[in-house]
Amino acid sequence: MKDLTIGVAAAEKLAAGLVEDRKLAGKIHVWPEMDPDGSTPQGALHTMPMEAIVETMAELVAEVCREAGGKPTAVGIGFPGIVHEGIVEESPNLRQAKGAKLAAMLGSALESLQLPMPVFLYNDADVAAAGLAAIRGKRSDHDAIRVWTLGTGVGFGRYPAVEGVWEGGHTVVTLDPKEGYCGCGGRGHLEGIMGERAMRLRFLDLEPHEVFERAKEGDERCRDFVKLWHRALAAATASSIHIAGPGRFYVTGRYSRFIDVTVLHRYLHEMVTMTPLQGSVFEVIETNDEVAVIGAGVNAQLSFAAMKAALECAPKDIENS
Repeated sequence: MKDLTIGVAAAEKLAAGLVEDRKLAGKIHVWPEMDPDGSTPQGALHTMPMEAIVETMAELVAEVCREAGGKPTAVGIGFPGIVHEGIVEESPNLRQAKGAKLAAMLGSALESLQLPMPVFLYNDADVAAAGLAAIRGKRSDHDAIRVWTLGTGVGFGRYPAVEGVWEGGHTVVTLDPKEGYCGCGGRGHLEGIMGERAMRLRFLDLEPHEVFERAKEGDERCRDFVKLWHRALAAATASSIHIAGPGRFYVTGRYSRFIDVTVLHRYLHEMVTMTPLQGSVFEVIETNDEVAVIGAGVNAQLSFAAMKAALECAPKDIENS
């Protein structure tokens, strides 16, 4: 019997696809559709009420189900922010989502479409890490995959997932009290330097991509910022290394194309000097929907298996008590 799940990724847009055996099993359905020039409209979710976001998710899942060769067992959602037990506890860049019982809301919407199935909710950066683990494989169970996602905000994902908040984008990387551009309102945060929203607030006269272009042309203000941008990511990564040890750090997202890996490694080497903690490397990977959709689907399969096992054990536990 096919082990099918559906992965849904929500960040700059919505994307959903069928996942089988840790691989994509069909095309990815995306909302909103691409512009004529091949790009995807940015910020489409930022002004949408949560009810509309859930309705659109349900429609995408229904489209995937119509194309599926079998009945999916579960749905996994990757969503930005602090998520816990199916609830979005906080999402600084999608503020209308705060407090939303997203898993239950989508589950109810699917039931109304005659598509009842369990829904599981995860942080969007965590599903990116799970997707990378599925696509590239882990060398060992001790080799954790860590991912920075650079977009409207900054996410930090880890696979295998462990309990915790893991809002690495809000790691404090500077004590400058003027650094208050983070969407959460906190000062000195990584996202307050690297996030799209923060860059636009800092450079009201330039688009983020123009900042990097002008830095290459020699503009002193932009060059200084690009150095700060790289040092901030190195600092947050150094914090992760000093807590969890060295390893490979992947960088993805819309602004990962501006990463200079050589510069990043140099800054990191300045910040991590203890011999047992050295040896970490950065790798920039292509930004696409496939990684996140697969990660959400893989996580849903694992959560569904755990839920099923718990239900099967429950009667025995009652009898033995």
